[in-house]
Amino acid sequence: MRQVLVLGLAVAALSARAADAPPLPYEAKAKHLGVVNCASSLCHGSISEWKGSNVLQTEYVTWSRVDKHALRANQVLRNDRSRRIAANLGLKQPAHEAKICVDCHGHNPPPELRGERFKAADGVSCEACHGPAENWIKSHVAPGASHEENVRNGLYPTDDPVALARLCLSCHFGNKDKFVTHRIMGAGHPRISFELDTFTQTQPPHFVADDDWQKRKGRWDGVRVWAIGQALAAQESLDVVLDPKRGRDGLFPELVVFDCHACHHPMSDTRWKPRVGTRPGTIRFNDANLLMLRQIVRRTYPADAPVFNDLVLQLHKAVAGEGGDAIEAARRLRKGLDSVVAKLRLREFDDRDLRAILAGLVDDGLAGGYGDYAGAEQASMAIASVLNFLARRGSLPDVRAANAALDRVFETVKDDEKYRLERFQSALGGLKTIVAR
Repeated sequence: MRQVLVLGLAVAALSARAADAPPLPYEAKAKHLGVVNCASSLCHGSISEWKGSNVLQTEYVTWSRVDKHALRANQVLRNDRSRRIAANLGLKQPAHEAKICVDCHGHNPPPELRGERFKAADGVSCEACHGPAENWIKSHVAPGASHEENVRNGLYPTDDPVALARLCLSCHFGNKDKFVTHRIMGAGHPRISFELDTFTQTQPPHFVADDDWQKRKGRWDGVRVWAIGQALAAQESLDVVLDPKRGRDGLFPELVVFDCHACHHPMSDTRWKPRVGTRPGTIRFNDANLLMLRQIVRRTYPADAPVFNDLVLQLHKAVAGEGGDAIEAARRLRKGLDSVVAKLRLREFDDRDLRAILAGLVDDGLAGGYGDYAGAEQASMAIASVLNFLARRGSLPDVRAANAALDRVFETVKDDEKYRLERFQSALGGLKTIVAR
């Protein structure tokens, strides 16, 4: 009980904020007007940045020309692979019309909340991320309009790291309403691979977090976004375990929350190694996000680290039938993560934090902590993000050497079926000297 209380001190405060959390754009009850309302050259459709404007005004052009969220997200549902997935799942509609597909590959509000100019074929459009525009499209361009007023009128607060993580993870990881299950992957859908900061950085940007942006919306901290993204992804996995409907698929549990490669490898490849106190032949909870959080908690809240590690260990043991109730273990860890998110929301990371987290990621890898591909994949993206943060702050002496070493790390995780811990550890060794500088 003491362990739950130690990590649960901030739960009440977080729960109060969660109660006030804005609905995700697809949940909002206002009307979605369509991307065409943002596309004018006098709005967000300019081909060049406006001088004197506190936004670029080129957002629509960036989205429509180079952002995969645009038409491409929807068009992929018309290819042969998507048709095969739909057929394998026995869907009554083609993929580009089926709710189970369009909910993430497009913007799919209820028909009664679609304006006259709304087009589903636009894909993941402006209002899919910024919220239905009915109540803020006029007021957000009024003289003296503030960001706070726009949010009160229904603009989704993508500047808030928790709100941003909830939004992106709702499709790229899943939530209670939309989730790529093991059954969907069995039908042919690719394995979900996502890390919030990495994917944010590789997207074509349509805003600049300059001094004016931060004056209006607060300081942007990519490290905090990464950390919160890890915590919320871990919570979503635990929510699947705790949900009696999503947590089962016939006789079996929902297998998508377990480590894929514990099962998906040739029988002749006896790759099992002792880890987290479990026996051979048992399926392992996919703890890739929890492995990242271990570094974050260890550095930022060291007094909580032993409790956090114990809660994770108890979950692994319970899932593997080594003692304890798995549902109760998942519930305790879920409550603990509430506290982690509440603290991370207000945490600012300095260079010492970044270097300590980076060193911890590398050292854990060299010690064999990423024997599972999913953990190595997350660690690679995390290391890249932290190195990027240090470089942008001018705190990485040899960027070229860091990039070369990072390329060697990514080479070892580019093919999940060929992943070998020994190769990954060898590549991490090249980063060790860079981290120590």
